[in-house]
Amino acid sequence: MRVKSFIASLIFLSLLSCTEQSKPIVKKPQWSSAHSVSYQQEINEREQIKIALFLEQHPELLMTKTETGLRYMIYKTNSNLDKALPGQKVKVALIIKLLDGSTCYTSIEEPEVFTVDKSDIESGLNEAVKLMSLGDKAKLILPSHLALGLVGDQDKIPPLAILYIDVELLEIK
Repeated sequence: MRVKSFIASLIFLSLLSCTEQSKPIVKKPQWSSAHSVSYQQEINEREQIKIALFLEQHPELLMTKTETGLRYMIYKTNSNLDKALPGQKVKVALIIKLLDGSTCYTSIEEPEVFTVDKSDIESGLNEAVKLMSLGDKAKLILPSHLALGLVGDQDKIPPLAILYIDVELLEIK
């Protein structure tokens, strides 16, 4: 009888030890569109401060700001009135830097060709090219939402990078 009760006790204890303790349910907060808007506004405010500090350190950059947040300065103008229009192919020479001065990419040797407003090129660069005449050279500051955004290019341009670009409009087709 003792053996049966011992075995029954072991079985009972083993069943108790195998049961999983219930964990308290923790509700994760729901992400809403309001959170997204708030987050984007915070990013934009921080970027505006960084850009303002950069421009304060470079008083020679007399930039114009567009409604989208693009800052540009055409420093070599051409009397040519030909401006790039959406759908046209343009050839540009670029030097793309971060605000800290580090160069990410350059296309001086092999200019970049893209179709205005119909390619995956940065929206800020599309906007700037439409403001330039053939032969113009400009300096641009693209906040991250006009550049490569939240992810960067996963190579030389980090996430949420503000780009400082020197561009020359070489050709319009």
